[in-house]
This record gives sequence, structure tokens and C-alpha cells, in this order.
Amino acid sequence: MQIGPYSLDNPLALAPMVGVTDRFFRQLCRDLGAGYVVTEMLAANPALRETRKSRLRGDFQGEISPVAVQIAGSDPDWMADAARYNVSRGAQIIDINMGCPAKKVCNKLAGSALLSDPDQVRRILDAVVAAVDVPVTLKIRTGPSPVNRNGIEIAQIAETAGIAALAVHGRTRSDRFKGEAEYATIAAICNEVQFPVFANGDIDSPQKAREVLSRTGADGLMVGRAAQGNPWIFREIRHFLDTGQLLPPPNAEEILAVMEQHLLQLHRSYGERHGVKVARKHIGWYLQGCPDSTVTRKQLMSAQTASEQFAILNHYFRTRSQHARDQVSQPPFMPYPGATVTARHGARAGQRIS
Repeated sequence: MQIGPYSLDNPLALAPMVGVTDRFFRQLCRDLGAGYVVTEMLAANPALRETRKSRLRGDFQGEISPVAVQIAGSDPDWMADAARYNVSRGAQIIDINMGCPAKKVCNKLAGSALLSDPDQVRRILDAVVAAVDVPVTLKIRTGPSPVNRNGIEIAQIAETAGIAALAVHGRTRSDRFKGEAEYATIAAICNEVQFPVFANGDIDSPQKAREVLSRTGADGLMVGRAAQGNPWIFREIRHFLDTGQLLPPPNAEEILAVMEQHLLQLHRSYGERHGVKVARKHIGWYLQGCPDSTVTRKQLMSAQTASEQFAILNHYFRTRSQHARDQVSQPPFMPYPGATVTARHGARAGQRIS
């Protein structure tokens, strides 16, 4: 996939998610098979630019090229200024958010609320593309509502404006995250435009990834909620698409190692007190569906220090590892609900959606 001057040999993307895809999680997903990542959404409002939250979300120092930064807003001039500001800080791709369904974003006529106003979409895209000399990409939903799926119209506006690539979530604004994603609109968009398209929505397993590529004809895939607590999904999808075979799931030792690395980075970046709180949601995702983890999860949610979190995690996973060695005839450690084992590959056939 080509985005401006940048060639992606691996078009598996991590979807930007506020409060989730910080610099450390982006790097973790890259290490485990993602070929492209985008920062958390940054508000275009210049008054919010220097807040602590914005500085943390906008931290992309030392990231692998291309560095893609997502901005959100409803004012064309503010959006253009935000694009210039982030390019001056090292952004190599600017991504525009017109897909977020959150009320606090849509109430400001930003995110997916903009899909109801194609003329304003055009003004914003024209302003941002003209403001910077780097590729500008766009993330959208299929429309404002199921009775108004105008994704094709928005995609055509984007192509005319000079957008370099498009990501489409297969739900409308009013759908939020309810029901199942639909891919017919994404397929129709792929047939109508010449620039690269990422398909997004409910891609929660290697098999689903192959199905979505087949049904949409998209150039790449973007994975969001299914990567929460499961960054291994990228290497599993990539391996399956390359070979047709399923990888075994990570064992207890690897899960512990990844969690410890992730939590250590959170504690250091956010400070121990806040980092422990930020880590709790990630811990919940990592442990969701893990065997006999209910008590451990409760302990971790109430832990007040980094050392407490590490001690509880070590006890739980070392116990699981020993149990697995003692029960060699049993299936390997399965950290996700719905997981099953095949005799040939020892791989799970299904995964959760967080």
C-alpha cells in the first residue's frame, strides 16, 4: 500500500483509540506485527494544545516512520493550523477524524457528526490538504445513519480534495458500536475510488480478516477494539494471510512479559500514581477470559502501587505456567474466551471483541 511517498509492505493498521493507543501501545503493536499505527485523536482547538493530556497523546518522539498523527475538529482554519503545528513537530502523515461517534466529539460537530454535512467535509479537507506538504488521510464511518449511508459521496469528496488514503469503519454514526459491521458500503467505496482504502470494524480473528479483505476488496485492514489486551492479533493475522495457517496463542510467559513491559512504560510515562490507574484498564483487557482470573483482576484493580501490580501479576502467571507444565496433556494456555484448539496447529479458532 502506498500513502504518498510511504510504502507499507504490511498494510495491517492499528486504529487510533483515545485512551488506548498511546505511544507505548503503538510500539507494542508494531513489535507484534502491525505495519501502520496512528496516534490518539488530538483536538484541533489551539487552546487545548498545551494541556497535559494533549502532550501525552501527542507524544510520538522516536517512533518508526511514517509517523501519522490524527486530528479532530469542525473548523477548517483550526484544522489547517493543527495540521501545520503537528507537521512542525515531526508528523509525516496527518489523519483527519470523521469517524468518532462519541457524544462529546459529535456535540461539537466534529468526528462522525461531520458526515451529515458534506459541504463542511469538503471545506475541512481542502483546508488541511492545502496547509501541509505531507500526505493527508481520512477516517470515516459509512454515514450518519443506516438510512443515510453516504460513505461513497464522502469518499469521492476526499479523493477530489487530494486525500492520500481512507479508512472506513463499517458502521454509521448512529450505530456507534452496536450490532455487526457491514462491509457492502466499504466494498462500494473501494470500487469508486482510486486511493488506498483500509477496512475497519469487527476484525477480531485471522479468519475474519481474510473474509473482510475478500468481501471488500480493501487494500488494508485496520484493527481497533480486538487489539485491546491482544496485540498479538496482528502477527496472527499476518501469518494467516501469508501462509493460510493459524499460529498458536501466546503462552503465559509471553503474556506476562508483554504485560510487564507495557505496565512499566505506563508507570514511567504517566508517573506511578496515575500510571497505576491507566494500567488497570489494560490489565482488565489482558486478563479478560483468562482461567481463574476473577480474584486476580479484583486485586489488580485495587492495587495502589506499581510493585503491587507486578507482584500480583507474577504470582498469577507463574502459577498458570507451573500448572501448564504439570498438566502437559491439557491444551495450551488460552487467554481469550471462545478459544479452541485444533489438533494440527494448537491455535484458537475465535477471539473476543473487547
